[in-house]
Amino acid sequence: MLRIQLYADPAGVFVHDAVLASCRRHAERIALVDTSCGRRISYAEYGELVESLARGLVAAGIHPGEVIAIFLANSWEFCAAYHAATLARAIPTLLNPTYREREVRYQLSNSGAVFLITDGSNISGIDLTGLPNLRRVYCTRQQASASEPFSNLLNPSRLALPVPDKPTDTALAALPYSSGTTGLPKGVMLSHFNLIANVYQFLGPNATELNGNDVVLCFLPLYHIYGLNVLLNPALILGATLVLMPRFHTQQVTSLLTAESATMIALVPPAMNALCLAAENGQFPKDHRVRWVKSGAAPLGPDLARRFTALTGILVCQGYGMTEASPVTHVGFLQPQLYRPDSIGQPLALTECRVIAQNVLAESTESVTEAPTGEAGELLMQGPQFMLGYWNEPQATAAVLRDGWYWSGDIVTCDCEGFYRVIDRRKEMIKYKGFPVAPAEVEAVLLEHPAVRECGVVGRADQAAGEIPVAFIALREGFISSNKMEQDLCGFVAERLTHYKQPREVHFVEAVPKTASGKILRRELRQLIR
Repeated sequence: MLRIQLYADPAGVFVHDAVLASCRRHAERIALVDTSCGRRISYAEYGELVESLARGLVAAGIHPGEVIAIFLANSWEFCAAYHAATLARAIPTLLNPTYREREVRYQLSNSGAVFLITDGSNISGIDLTGLPNLRRVYCTRQQASASEPFSNLLNPSRLALPVPDKPTDTALAALPYSSGTTGLPKGVMLSHFNLIANVYQFLGPNATELNGNDVVLCFLPLYHIYGLNVLLNPALILGATLVLMPRFHTQQVTSLLTAESATMIALVPPAMNALCLAAENGQFPKDHRVRWVKSGAAPLGPDLARRFTALTGILVCQGYGMTEASPVTHVGFLQPQLYRPDSIGQPLALTECRVIAQNVLAESTESVTEAPTGEAGELLMQGPQFMLGYWNEPQATAAVLRDGWYWSGDIVTCDCEGFYRVIDRRKEMIKYKGFPVAPAEVEAVLLEHPAVRECGVVGRADQAAGEIPVAFIALREGFISSNKMEQDLCGFVAERLTHYKQPREVHFVEAVPKTASGKILRRELRQLIR
């Protein structure tokens, strides 16, 4: 076992305290480069911003344990709002900046958010009335009606910050929402201890080569746990420089690689594929300084990893995790003797894993059967990075956290050298460019259309996106399948759900196959598109 130590002891460390300590140690270094506005922020300035903003939140009436929603694209304001929220002892819940009204209202309502920090362009056309807990809305760069300027929160204040009233292992540091296979997204309760432990696992000996001299290019969305706790928190704790992009754009990435002398990038497979195409067209800089890239959020084909390295000279380190694990549980190696880009690598320190036989229906870990080495089985894990549970969802929590073990739903193999490979998912989640899409959420929207009698949504493999959502729809009497009907249905979803959840194909069927109990037989639907 190569990974037995953490970077440091996570006990008693709050996320904001680790970041602010780094701001004092590395005062003169550049912490953030915000390409959306051209602003470069030193560590000293970032620390001042976070502390000033936290006092502004307290002065505005935030109380410990209340929820602050952050609905922003990657920006310095997102970063400062996140760390200031936890410093003020509030709980930040993070919203995808592409969300539509339906999704925004759901997360604000379900989390009970009392403050919303956003931008006028994000909430244009979104009705925020009727949310009983929401007291104040702050906009960063473009104002909206009934909002207050974000800059008001930065006005000088001498108010004392509240002292911790909970230990780090119970105080929540983030409430991201994770799409489940059934129902609507669930809030994942991650404590300060969860997040710091995972950062220290990720930075520990024989884990990753991220260091304080790195310049990290970040287009991964910070609202997502991958961007938040694999890039933002580790980079700032180390004293590295984080170059923020609001979204992935191939030409901008290749330009920034040299302009900012980037040394590390975190990718998802579709972005890696786009950079391969750029390299094949002579658009990837040959004088880059990138030492390695990390790939995560979706399965990485070994051919894509080898192609990327052959074209760019950059090694690929694949990782694995989930929002419920803060998020990293496994990561690969860059050392030649351990380099396996087709594998998710080995577990991080203090992460225990079991691979259980697939044909065993077990309700608890006491009745499981271990899969033999090299044979496929469901992955069970436990470690300090795993969530406290789902927000106000005790039954959903009990379904995945059993006897202290997290049941991943992913089917893996583990070879005799201890390297893991993901080969299938028991879960029905669709991964579009690394973003999770819950079939049930898309189906619920489609069923609201007056023409839809029943429907089922599954994923289809796609070279550019990884998977795309495909809808199978049985129409009500009086409605006829046609190209126009397909367009109407896709448009109906587009008005209600963010872009990556929208079906890319619609197939009309007489009936959606189901079990006797009414459960959709997704395997049969997938067979219809092969």
